[in-house]
Amino acid sequence: MAKAKTRKGGGKGSGGDQPRDEAELDFPRAWVEFMDPADEEQVFRCDLTWLTSRWTCIFGSGCHGIVAGRGADGCCSLGAHFADDDDENRVASHVARLTPDTWQLHPFGTGDGGFWAEVNEDGERQTRVVDGACVFANRAGFPGGQGCALHALALREGREPLETKPDVCWQLPIRRTFDWVDRPDDSRVLVVSIGEYDRRGWGPGGHDLHWWCTSASSAHGAGEPVYVSYRPELTELMGPAAYERLAEMCDARVSAPGLPLVAPHPADPVA
Repeated sequence: MAKAKTRKGGGKGSGGDQPRDEAELDFPRAWVEFMDPADEEQVFRCDLTWLTSRWTCIFGSGCHGIVAGRGADGCCSLGAHFADDDDENRVASHVARLTPDTWQLHPFGTGDGGFWAEVNEDGERQTRVVDGACVFANRAGFPGGQGCALHALALREGREPLETKPDVCWQLPIRRTFDWVDRPDDSRVLVVSIGEYDRRGWGPGGHDLHWWCTSASSAHGAGEPVYVSYRPELTELMGPAAYERLAEMCDARVSAPGLPLVAPHPADPVA
C-alpha cells in the first residue's frame, strides 16, 4: 500500500467518528524461530499470536475503511505501491484482460489519455487514485460487483488473487521484513520476520488512519486462523517447506488439550 501520510495535529482516533473496537498496538506476543528447511542461511521468525488469531477480512461486511466516511473503499483509498518493475509488469499482463463489464473505471485506465499507474509525490510508482480510491476499486453499486477488479478477475479464472494483484495488496495484512544478523560464532543469517501488518506498518501516518482491521475485534472471529486462511499467501512468502513447518507449530499451539493459550491476540473472541 501507499504509505499513510501524517496529518498535522493528527493521531490515532483523529477521525471524529472512528470506531473504538481496536486493541492497543503493544501487547504480549508469542514468536517462534526456525531454520528455513530450504536454505540453511535463512531463519524464519514468525508471530504465532497473529498467525493463530481469528482475523478475517470484512471488506463490504462491516469494514469502516482507512478514511473517514469511505468505508466502502476499505484499505484501497491510497492506491498501491509497486514493489518493482516486475510487479508492475505482472499486474499489467492481467489488466489487459479486464473489460468495461468487470472494471468500473476502465475508461480511466485505458484508451486515449487513460492510465492506471502513476508517480506519486514521493516519486514512486503506484496504482492511480481516482476520486479518492484506487482505480481498480469497483465502487458500491457497480453491476460487475464491488471490490478490486483484479481480485475478482482471479476468482473468475480459478486463480489465486496473489497472481493478479500488486504484491503489497495480496500480502496485506501479513508483514514480511528482512534483517541480516551476525552471530557470536561469526556466522551470519538472514532473519525473515512474518507478522501482523498493524498501523505502524503504514509508516508514521498509520496512527492517523480512521480505522484499521488487524487489531479490531469486529474483524476477529473467523472460523479459521490466519495461518490456514492465508495458506497460499504464506506459502508464496515463505516457500512450501517453511510454510508446512510453520503450520505444524501453529497446529500444536491451537490444539494443545487443556492448556491455556499463551499471549492470545487481544482482539480475538474470548475462548
